[in-house]
Amino acid sequence: MRGPPSTLSPPVSPDCMRMLPWLLVFSTLGIGAWGDSSWDKTQLKDLSGRLQDLFGNISQLTGKDRLGLYDVSTLVSRKEWGAEAVACNTSLTMPVGFLVTHHIPGLECHDQTTCSQRVRELQAHHVHKNSWCDVAYNFLVGDDGRVYEGVGWGVQGVHTQGYNNISLGFAFFGTKEGHSPSPAALSAMEYLVAYAVRKGHLSPMYVQPFLVKGENCLVPLQKGSPKKACPDIVLRSAWEARETHCPKMTLPAKYAIIIHTAEKTCNTFEECRRLVQTMQSLLIKRFDSCDIPYNFLVGQDGAIYEGVGWNVQGSQNPGYDDIALGIAFMGTFSGTPPNAAALEAAQTLIQCAVDKGYLTPDYLLVGQSDIVNTLSPGKALYNIISTWPHFKQ
Repeated sequence: MRGPPSTLSPPVSPDCMRMLPWLLVFSTLGIGAWGDSSWDKTQLKDLSGRLQDLFGNISQLTGKDRLGLYDVSTLVSRKEWGAEAVACNTSLTMPVGFLVTHHIPGLECHDQTTCSQRVRELQAHHVHKNSWCDVAYNFLVGDDGRVYEGVGWGVQGVHTQGYNNISLGFAFFGTKEGHSPSPAALSAMEYLVAYAVRKGHLSPMYVQPFLVKGENCLVPLQKGSPKKACPDIVLRSAWEARETHCPKMTLPAKYAIIIHTAEKTCNTFEECRRLVQTMQSLLIKRFDSCDIPYNFLVGQDGAIYEGVGWNVQGSQNPGYDDIALGIAFMGTFSGTPPNAAALEAAQTLIQCAVDKGYLTPDYLLVGQSDIVNTLSPGKALYNIISTWPHFKQ
């Protein structure tokens, strides 16, 4: 099994890095109301070790006929658990290369009757409260050791923003807060992953980039809860930008245009600071540009770097520069997408732009290749942004 991406999100603490050396703990999905589970370090470490063993033996499992998972006693179909007559119908191209594992505290259950009720509650919440097409996950695993069919194989779930079209989403549910999934649940998840690989739903070289902490999906949202704060932006003064005078923007912008710089990437603040500085100097000196051509740049360190900023036109998208915000991911993303930290930062920036009035609420999101004859933002990144809100091809 191929290892996880080499760059981890900066917010992950050293303790988490030691406990989860093969996973990025990522809990910012915006699915209902989110909150950390009450697992302490010992419990999380225990679960991590068991999951590491679980997924580390997939290659051995796929060579054996140990997949009693799909016996009548262990697979609970949508019909059996009483699913509503709704369905997501956006297809997945198989095999997918990513697997995302979730944990849903607060829906504990230990038998098929109770677990079926819990799945119905979850589906109702996702459909009627979140206005999604169905329950968010491809499959769910209960503490009773059964697998409950969500949207199933070959269909996109709504489980992980930016990854729905390239991943399978499996969820542990029926796990009381403060406790790991039961041995029966861990065994069922093991067989489920092995089955996915053997049947060609999941690539044998899949990447497990996230272990999502938990979805407190049935906890009511607090009234008047504040909007998510805008991301910290590394200002021009921090990366020692040259002073320039470029045309002003027409605000609010009507488009958010996603770009990749098609050059090297950066993984730390110092690397990214130097890269932005070098980029500006080169473009001004060699190409007589007014300034760096992007409104903002995104690094693999998960930080946003101010380009020309909110109020100044970029110079990458003829015909759109005065009405569009150009957001550039630093690097080339034709084959491999940006990491989770960068993707999250860009999405937070876009929402911030709407909240602050820099971007109209009915904005259109496009890739640079939609408006200019270019390969930017790269196929891997384009496939991800095509699942984001407001995308318009």
